[in-house]
Amino acid sequence: MKRIIVVVMLLSFGFLAGCETIKGIGRDIENTGTNIQKTVTGRPSQS
Repeated sequence: MKRIIVVVMLLSFGFLAGCETIKGIGRDIENTGTNIQKTVTGRPSQS
């Protein structure tokens, strides 16, 4: 459980530090959701 919290916190920090525009925020949210899904299902990242 602690590991999940740490991962979410790190993703949130990267999200907040990386988005510069409204369009960028949408892409960041989409990419974060995709990466979470890949982590949960165990599929390797394609990026």
